[in-house]
Amino acid sequence: MLRPTSLPHFLAALLLTFAASFSSQAQQRNVNVQQEFARAGQQLTRLLQTHPDVTKFPYSSRPDGSLKDMPSEWWTSGFFGGTLWYMYEYTKQPQWQQAAERWTMAMAREQHNTDTHDLGFMLYCPFGNGLRLTQNPAYQPVLLTGAKSLATRFTPAVGLIKSWNEFAGYQYPVIIDNMMNLELLNWAARTSGDTTLRRLSITHADNTLRHHFRSDGSTYHVVCYDEKGQPLAKKTAQGAADNSAWARGQAWAIYGYTTMYRDTKLARYREQARRTADFFLNHPNLPADKIPYWDFNAPSIPREERDASAAAIVASALLELQQYCPAPDARRYRQAAEQMLVSLSSPAYRAAVGENNNFLIKHCVAHKPAKTEVDAPLTYADYYYLEALLRYNQVK
Repeated sequence: MLRPTSLPHFLAALLLTFAASFSSQAQQRNVNVQQEFARAGQQLTRLLQTHPDVTKFPYSSRPDGSLKDMPSEWWTSGFFGGTLWYMYEYTKQPQWQQAAERWTMAMAREQHNTDTHDLGFMLYCPFGNGLRLTQNPAYQPVLLTGAKSLATRFTPAVGLIKSWNEFAGYQYPVIIDNMMNLELLNWAARTSGDTTLRRLSITHADNTLRHHFRSDGSTYHVVCYDEKGQPLAKKTAQGAADNSAWARGQAWAIYGYTTMYRDTKLARYREQARRTADFFLNHPNLPADKIPYWDFNAPSIPREERDASAAAIVASALLELQQYCPAPDARRYRQAAEQMLVSLSSPAYRAAVGENNNFLIKHCVAHKPAKTEVDAPLTYADYYYLEALLRYNQVK
């Protein structure tokens, strides 16, 4: 980790050197990956300057335009470290590695947190990327402990990882977002040889597959279960209605089942990812620029807010999913992801340097029913945007 006294020198060096690393990495397609990472470097350098305290994690903006930070126990806090690792992956600049290490280790305390299902987001995004890129031996035990903490929320009789401790009077709610945390369990199973973690992950994915999806491929947000694993209610928390298709929920499903297919090679997971992707891409309410409204069934379309974070997640997911599909569908998914990245990289959704509290992506929606972070930046939009750019850069 950086010593506190090294921070000003680090920032100065970062400002002076980030632009020099892009000359050999030009992307000659409809999205200029070199240019987008160069701009990201300028914005994230500024964001680091506003965050000398690693107990306050960049999250979003308040309605008055001021910066909104959150503590490490908030579910999004691991994304900033992961975003910095993506900057290092593209540029290979040591300054980004140093920043990523600092913000990654700031999340280590959450490895013991058994009160959340979001440890995949919180730990695997920073520590998983850091381990992949540097093989730092300090990262593996944090991830293994975090996986064990996450596994405590699995009840065998129910067959699912409990999401929230309570929702709308129900005691065992499970949200589609939870699919995103299974990657941590699958990694831990491979690394430790603990087959229990793999079985747990598959059981959760199968029961979600059984109860969370509609015949058109769309997903409910929340399914509430009894103590024997029978669904009692299918509801929403962040969507427009219980029977609506909340855009980010569809994104989590596409990404989560794509990852489960990669980790298990079980065809049913790939096919669910494809069904939900096709629902998303073929929906009549999807705008031409491929950036969805915050809910596909929001009542005042086209006067509803867009959710650029959902598009960033889906773009990244499609660029992986296309690898597992036959040529015609692979091409269709690649083209859709590219269209999303073109839109996300345009002035309509990509913030200018010095604006948007130095977040990369604007016009996102976190929780419109609660009126929180509506038409605002979100740290996870930046994370999945850079991840999608890296994947796009690798597509032949």
